[in-house]
Amino acid sequence: METTWWQQVVGTIATEFSDLPDATQTTRVLLRLLMAGLLGGLLGWEREHKGQAAGVRTHMLLAMGAALFVVVSAQIGMEQEDLSRVIQGITAGVGFLCAGTILKSDKPGEVKTGDVKGLTTAAGLWLTAAVGVAAGLGRETTAVLATGMALVVLALVPALMRPKEKRVPLLAASDDPKGPVIRP
Repeated sequence: METTWWQQVVGTIATEFSDLPDATQTTRVLLRLLMAGLLGGLLGWEREHKGQAAGVRTHMLLAMGAALFVVVSAQIGMEQEDLSRVIQGITAGVGFLCAGTILKSDKPGEVKTGDVKGLTTAAGLWLTAAVGVAAGLGRETTAVLATGMALVVLALVPALMRPKEKRVPLLAASDDPKGPVIRP
C-alpha cells in the first residue's frame, strides 16, 4: 500500500518527537530541567532582591541551558568520559558570558577610579551553570547542596565582612570650661 503525502508528514513529525520514548525518560528529563530552572531561579532571586543586574530569568535560563546541553548529550549516547568535553564547552561559554558582567571604572567621579564591579555576579552565573550541569547529570542532591551553600555565602559573608561602625561616644571630651559636650 502506498503512503500518502500526509502520512509521510505525520510519520516524520512522530519520528522527530521520538527522543523521549517512554514516561520514565520524559519524567527524568522534565525533572532535571525543572530542578535546574528552580535552583537557578533561587540564585537569581537572591541577586535580583539585592538589586544586581543578572536576576531570576537570567539565572533560570543559564541553569536550564547548561542542564539541557548535558541531558541532550547523554540522550544521544555520549559516554561519561566524553561528557567532560561538553562540560568544558559550557564552562568556557559561560565564562565568556560572565566576562560581560565585569566592569572596570576608569572615569573620575564614579564610585572609585579603577574599581572593578560585577565579580560576584559573574561568579554567581558561573556557579549557576555548574548547578545546571549537576542537575542535568542527575545529581540533584549535589545541585541542591551547592545552591544552599551559595545562598549562605551570598547572605552571610557580606554581613561578616561589613566593617564595624566606629562608635561615637555620647559624651565627648571638650576644652569648653562648661564641661563635656553632648553629641546629638
